[in-house]
Amino acid sequence: MTEQGVRWTADQVLALAPDAASRRAGSRLGTAGPWSGTGSGEGSVWGLCEGSGSRPYRTVVDLADPAGPAYRCGCPSRKFPCKHALGLLLLWVGDEGAVPAGGPPPDWAGDWLAGRRGRTGTKPAEGAGGSGAGPADPEAARRRAGRRAERVTAGATELEQRLADLLRGGLATAEQAGYGLWEETAARMVDAQAPGLAARVRELGAIPASGAGWPARLLEECALLHLLDQGWLRRDLLPDALAATVRSRLGLPAAPDGPPVRDHWLVLAQYDTVDPKLTTRRIWLHGAASGRTRLLLSYGAAGRAPELSLPVGLALEAELSAYPGAGQPRSALGERFAAPAPAAFRPPGVTTAEAAAGYGEALREDPWLESVPVTLGRVTPVPDGDRWQLADAGTDAALPLTGTARSRSGLWRLVALSGGAPVTVFGECGHRGFTPLTAWPEGAGEAVPLC
Repeated sequence: MTEQGVRWTADQVLALAPDAASRRAGSRLGTAGPWSGTGSGEGSVWGLCEGSGSRPYRTVVDLADPAGPAYRCGCPSRKFPCKHALGLLLLWVGDEGAVPAGGPPPDWAGDWLAGRRGRTGTKPAEGAGGSGAGPADPEAARRRAGRRAERVTAGATELEQRLADLLRGGLATAEQAGYGLWEETAARMVDAQAPGLAARVRELGAIPASGAGWPARLLEECALLHLLDQGWLRRDLLPDALAATVRSRLGLPAAPDGPPVRDHWLVLAQYDTVDPKLTTRRIWLHGAASGRTRLLLSYGAAGRAPELSLPVGLALEAELSAYPGAGQPRSALGERFAAPAPAAFRPPGVTTAEAAAGYGEALREDPWLESVPVTLGRVTPVPDGDRWQLADAGTDAALPLTGTARSRSGLWRLVALSGGAPVTVFGECGHRGFTPLTAWPEGAGEAVPLC
């Protein structure tokens, strides 16, 4: 049992895994066979797991930290949490008899817990915005920002010329030029310190010859890129909120400036996107009192999962501060007042028509928005030819599911959870369709992660 007296579910444990391989490996270790010396108490779980070495791996998980679980294992894995920590937690939630409760931890676990809690008890809460310390020399910081703005302006101007050359020569030339043209242009945007422009240019390079209708898709994306360029070049004419959105889309740094909002935040979904240099973790939260749906971003170096991890279906009492920008959902996690605990509430659902209309309204504030967070109420997954859609109960209205959903297994979990009956589904709604991330059965029931 947790400190709040409520046991986690296996889905909440598996949501902590850094990747699918860790989920599979952890699941195999979630049985009593390889474990000995297990126990739980004082907000922690510990045990010894047989491995490839001559000695078993010492594994301990601290569950009492308001920031989320912390892990220690003697294995050489660089994943966080490792498969042994996941297996131990799965054993703990699945078999009460396999992990005795109430006893003190062994010395090797107790020493780590005491040292860690001593450190975290004296450290201030860390938000996503960094240490919060101001620059030692404000004038020097202003000059650096000015020089970067000049480089970004030069990059945006060059990109405008390259887009004009592309359209003047015809879109067919993009297919003939190959990906090298786009990669060279992206590198120029990196030199200009505009990573947002570089990322969008790389996305353009994947469109030519990508299937039927690619010229129209390329033209649409070029138009959005042109709009972003012009937004930067004419930023002095924009409203403050829209100008902040343009800076964010260009990848310029910003600090959260919204007033802290204290609430009980339900963890709606958590998933990672990985590229060769960076792992980005997205965590969606919903406030019980505020009714707001907010996004936390956390990053890890290549091959390493971000440290911030919050189990889906639990709620934490904490403060969030919003980042600047028109309609931006991103927030920074501030002070946390209690460890994540199971919650009985869920966000209210809307119809599929209301979800589509909400995305359209959001585009007025941020034309580059790929999707918005939406909770659909009383929808049923139904096949639509080779694809699937979520249909409102009792009506013909529906939203198509994205062709590249986070995982096919997530779709089948959603279909199995529904069984033909309405369910509540949280996900991201955009111009490509709806991506389901978490679902709840009709009436009472635990959240089921779909990604």
